[in-house]
Amino acid sequence: MTSVRFTVTPTKAEDLPGLSDTSPDISSRSDTRVRFGSRESVNRNDPLSEASAGATTTGGGGADTPEHCSIDQGDGNSKISNVYINNSHGMDDDDFYDRNLALFEEEMDTRPKVSSLLNRLANYTNLTQGAKEHEEAESIEEKKKASKSPQMGTFMGVYLPCLQNIFGVILFLRLTWVVGTAGVLQSLCIVFVCCCCTMLTAISMSAIATNGVVPAGGSYFMISRSLGPEFGGAVGLCFYLGTTFAGAMYILGAIEILLVYIVPEASIFKGDGSSMLNNMRVYGSICLLLMSLLVFVGVKYVNKLASIFLACVIVSIISIYIGALVSAFHPPDFTVCMLGNRTINGHDVKNQCRKTFMESINKTAERSVSNITADYENSTGEVTHEPALVEKPTKLWGHFCLSQALNATCDEYFNANNFSEIQAIPGLASGIISENLWSSYLSKGDVVEKSSLGSSHAAHPASIERPYVFADITTSFTLLVGIFFPSVTGIMAGSNRSGDLKDAQRSIPIGTILAILTTSLVYLSSVGLFGACIDGVVLRDKFGDSIENKLVVGTLAWPTPWVIVIGSFFSTCGAGLQSLTGAPRLLQAIAKDNIIPFLRVFGHGKANGEPTWALLLTALIAELGILIASLDLVAPILTMFFLMCYLFVNLACALQTLLRTPNWRPRFSYYHWTLSFLGMTICLALMFISSWYYAIVAMVIAGMIYKYIEYHGAEKEWGDGIRGLSLSAARYALLRLEEGPPHTKNWRPQLLVLLKLDEDAHVKSPHLLTFASQLKAGKGLTIVGTVVSGNFLHSFGEALAAEQTLKNLMDKERVKGFCQCIVAQKAREGISHMIQSSGLGGMKPNTVVMGWPHAWRQSEDPQSWKTFINTVRVTTAAHLALLVPKNISLFPSNSEPCAEGYIDVWWIVHDGGMLMLLPFLLRQHKVWRKCGMRIFTVAQMEDNSIQMKKDLATFLYHLRIEAEVEVVEMHDSDISAYTYERTLMMEQRSQMLRQMRLSKSDREREAQLVKDRNSMLRLTSIGSDDDDDTDGGERDRAASGGSSEHHRRVQMTWTKEKTSHYRATHSGCSTPEGFRDMLSIRPDHSNVRRMHTAVKLNEVIVNKSHDARLVLLNMPGPPKNTEGDENYMEFLEVLTEGLERVLLVRGGGSEVITIYS
Repeated sequence: MTSVRFTVTPTKAEDLPGLSDTSPDISSRSDTRVRFGSRESVNRNDPLSEASAGATTTGGGGADTPEHCSIDQGDGNSKISNVYINNSHGMDDDDFYDRNLALFEEEMDTRPKVSSLLNRLANYTNLTQGAKEHEEAESIEEKKKASKSPQMGTFMGVYLPCLQNIFGVILFLRLTWVVGTAGVLQSLCIVFVCCCCTMLTAISMSAIATNGVVPAGGSYFMISRSLGPEFGGAVGLCFYLGTTFAGAMYILGAIEILLVYIVPEASIFKGDGSSMLNNMRVYGSICLLLMSLLVFVGVKYVNKLASIFLACVIVSIISIYIGALVSAFHPPDFTVCMLGNRTINGHDVKNQCRKTFMESINKTAERSVSNITADYENSTGEVTHEPALVEKPTKLWGHFCLSQALNATCDEYFNANNFSEIQAIPGLASGIISENLWSSYLSKGDVVEKSSLGSSHAAHPASIERPYVFADITTSFTLLVGIFFPSVTGIMAGSNRSGDLKDAQRSIPIGTILAILTTSLVYLSSVGLFGACIDGVVLRDKFGDSIENKLVVGTLAWPTPWVIVIGSFFSTCGAGLQSLTGAPRLLQAIAKDNIIPFLRVFGHGKANGEPTWALLLTALIAELGILIASLDLVAPILTMFFLMCYLFVNLACALQTLLRTPNWRPRFSYYHWTLSFLGMTICLALMFISSWYYAIVAMVIAGMIYKYIEYHGAEKEWGDGIRGLSLSAARYALLRLEEGPPHTKNWRPQLLVLLKLDEDAHVKSPHLLTFASQLKAGKGLTIVGTVVSGNFLHSFGEALAAEQTLKNLMDKERVKGFCQCIVAQKAREGISHMIQSSGLGGMKPNTVVMGWPHAWRQSEDPQSWKTFINTVRVTTAAHLALLVPKNISLFPSNSEPCAEGYIDVWWIVHDGGMLMLLPFLLRQHKVWRKCGMRIFTVAQMEDNSIQMKKDLATFLYHLRIEAEVEVVEMHDSDISAYTYERTLMMEQRSQMLRQMRLSKSDREREAQLVKDRNSMLRLTSIGSDDDDDTDGGERDRAASGGSSEHHRRVQMTWTKEKTSHYRATHSGCSTPEGFRDMLSIRPDHSNVRRMHTAVKLNEVIVNKSHDARLVLLNMPGPPKNTEGDENYMEFLEVLTEGLERVLLVRGGGSEVITIYS
C-alpha cells in the first residue's frame, strides 16, 4: 500500500525517524522546511510507521523513535534507509537531503530546491524606489522588519493619482485661451493628438509594467531596465528635469492666480509687463521656499493633503459643466466693452462703455459746478441757466483724446467708431460656436478683435497707450501645442506607486488607461463647451482684462467664479508639492543605481531615507524655472522632457516586441509594435512642432548624459533591450559576412594579439598591446589572447585572473576588443587552438601579432623560441598574416609622439600589400602622424632598376600612398669569410646544444628507470614529452618506428645488463669523442647561402635605414625541416642586427590592397 504525503515539519532531532542516539544534537535548529515525502509499502502496524506518523502530524514523539537506522520488513517490502545520504552517523541539518532527491545531492550546494525557490518568490516584496536591484536585495542574512502588504486597488492607487497629476494649471488658466486663439477645430486637433500620444504611451507602459514585477521606480525603472543604463540614465534625468520644471510651472500658475485674480493689491511692483514678471519672481521664490520646507519637514502631510487637492480639482470641473448647462437658459451677466471691433480693457470702463454720458446739472453742484460750466461754455458758446441734462465725457474719453474737453483732438479710430457692449458668455444655445470654429492667431502687441463686428474706419495699428486688450505673445499652432501638452502629462503616477498596489500588473493598465480616457473626454468636451458658451474675444483674453481681471473659465462656473479661482489655486499648489516630492525621489533612485558617478552624493539623505540633498538640487533647478517667470515659456521646456521620456517608453516596448526576447511576456496583451512606433513618431513630431530649438537642446542634453554614462558610468547588466538589439544586429551582420570572403577593398587587420604572462600573472610585453592600439587607431576587431599552462579543471581560477589582467591592460591602453584565455598542457598547443578557434563567422582574426622571444639564446626555457617557430608555422598554415615587432620595449607609447622621421619599408618579396598598408594605418595614429614613408625594394643583376623605380612610383600613385621610392641593387659577390665563420659557429652551437639536451634527457631517463623499475605502467613515460619537445629529428625518427618501439618499451623486462646496453646505445654522443666530432664538422652549403643573404641584406638595411623610426621588412618563412629551427632563429637575428625598431611582416597569402575604387 502506498501513501503520498505533503508535510510541513520542523526538521528537529526528534522529528527524524531512524536517528540514532550517537547523532549530534541538532534540536536547537529551528529552520522550517517544506518536505515532500512518500512512504511506500510500509506496514501501518509497524512501530516505525507509527512513530513516523506521529512525528509528522504532531511534531513530537521523539522519545518513541527507534534507535536503529533501517528495518527489514518480513514480508519482503523495501527498506527504510537512513535519511542521511552517504553518512552512517548524523550530519548537520543543512546537509539533509530528501530521499527522493538523492540523485541531485551534489547540486544542492549551489542550486536551491524548487520548494525553497518558490517560497522566496512568493514572499517577494517591492523595494523602495531605487534602493537596490531587486535581485541583489534578497539576502538571507539581512533581517528585515515585517511590513504591511500593499492594499491599494486600481481606483485609489492608480486612477485618482493619475487624474490629480493630469488635471492641472493649464486646464484652468490656458485652455480657454488656446480655444479662442486656435479655434475649436484646431483646438480639438491639438487635444486629440496630445491625448493620442499619452494613450499610445500608456499602452506601451502597460506592456512593460506587466512584464514582471516593477519595483517603485516608475518610468525610470522601466526605461533603464528595458533600454539599458545609458538610455535609462539619460531619459531618467530628462524625466527628472521635466518633473522639476513642472513644479516651477505649477508654482507660477498658483502665483498668477493669486496676484491676478485673488489679491491684485498684493503686487509689490506696480504696472504691467516687467513689473508683473518681477512680482512672479519674488512671490514664486517665496512659495518655492515654503513648499520645499514643507516637503523637507514632512512628506506625510503632503500625501494627506493630496486627497483635498484632488477634491478641489473635481469640484472645479463639475462646476464648469454645471455652469455651461445653466448658461443655455440663464447666461451669466458679464459684458465686454468694444470700440468698433476692438476689445476695451475692463479696468478703464467703470460701467461706462460709451464716449459721453448725459448728466443733470443739479447733480453736479457738489462737484465744482463752475469748472464744468466753463468747459461747457467753451464748447458750445452759449450758457443755459435752467436745470438740464449735460453731456459729459467718460473716463474712456481721456484715454483716446488729448483732454477731457468735448472738442479735444481724439484718435482717428475713436472718432470713426462707437462703443458697444457684448455678452461675454452668450450661452450654450447662442450659436457663438460658429464664430469660434476658426483660428485667430495674433502677433505680440495686436489688439484682440471681434471679426463679426463692423469697423467703419481702417485705422493705423493701435497704440499701446490706448486701453485695448493686447496680445502679450505671438501665437501659432506649434506654440499652443507646446503650452497645452503639459496638461496631459502625469500618466506615470500609477506606475510610480507600483510598490503600494495590491496587484500592480492588473491595476496599472486599467487605472492608467481609464484615467487617460476620462481626462481626454473632459478636455475634448471642455473645448466644445468653451467654444459654444464664451465669446471669442473673451477666450483670446488670456488674463481676463476685458472682464475686469476675472478668470475666464471662472465666469462660466456655477454658482460663483470663486469656486474655480479657489479650487484652481489649491490644485496648482498641490500639484507643485507633488512635483517637489516626486522629483527628489527620482533623482535619488538614479543616484543609488550608481550609473552616473557625479550624482552619488544625491543618493544620501536623512536617517529615514528622505532625499535631503536631492531636494536641495531640485529646489535650485525649480528656482531657475521661476526666474523665467512666464508660464508660457516654462511649459514648452517641460514638454520637451516629458515627450522625450514618452518617446523612449514607446521605443522600449517596440524594441522588446520586435526582438522577441524570451523574457518578454507581458500580461497586458493589447499592445502591438506598430502602436508603439506610432506613439514614438507622434512624440518626436510634437517635440519639433512645439519648439524645434527646445527639442534640439533636450536631445543634446540627453546625448551628453548618454555618452557620459557610456564612458564614465558604472557597468550594469540589466538584461535590457539594447543588448538584445546588439545581439540581433551582430547575428545579422555575422550572417551577412559569412556569405563570402571579404573583398580586397574591405580588408582590414583583425588582430589576434598573443601575450605572455609571468608567474605573477603580469603581462611580459605590455608594449605589444600599445603597438596594436596604434595600428588599429582604436577601431576594428582586436582579440587579446594568452595561454595558461595546466589542466582546465584545476586552472580555471587562474584563467579568470589572467583574463581580468588582460582586460585591465586593454582598458589602460584604450583598446576596444575581447579577451580570450585558453588553458592547455603546452603553450604551443594552446596557441594553435587559439588561432584555430578565435573569432566567429566572418569576424575571425586575419592577422596575428606576437612578440619576439627575447634573449632566446640565453633563455633558460628552450621552449620559448620553439613555440615562436611553431606559431609561425601554424599562422602560415592558417593563411593568416603575421606581425612580429622586435625590440618592442623601444617602441613609442601612446603618450610619446614620434618626432619627424621615416617609416622605412623593405619590400623584398610580394606579400599581398601588407608592407604598403601597415605604414598607412600606423600614420593614422597621432604617434606616427609626423613620420614620412620610404619604400626600398631590392633589384638583382638581371633587373632594370630604373624601370623598377618608375613602376613602383606609378604603383604607389595608383594606391594613393605618398612615399619616397628607392631601388637598392644587390650585386653578386663571393661569400665572405665572416659569413662562413658565422654559419660555422651557428651550426656548432646548435650541435652542442643538441648534445647537451640529449645528455640531460638520458640522465633524467636513468633516474626515471631507477624510480619506476617495478612499475610496468610508468615505463611508457620514458622520453614522452621532453623528448618530443627537445628535438624534432628524434620526433621524426620516433614516427618511423613508433608503434613497434613503444610496444618494445612496454613489454621488455628491464635488467641490469639491458639497462647498461640501452644507456650505451643511446648516449654515444655524450662522450668526449662526440664533442670532438662536433668540432670537426663543416657547415652546410644551404645554410651558408642563407647566412650570406641575411648578412648582405642587413648591411644594406643598416646603411639605408639606420636613422629610421621604424623598419618594416618581409619575414622569411621557417624551414620545412624542423631540424633547422635554431638556424632559422639565427638567420632572423642576423637579418635585423643593428636596427632599433623592426617589424617583421609575413603576409597571409591574400591581397590586402588594391588600386581600384
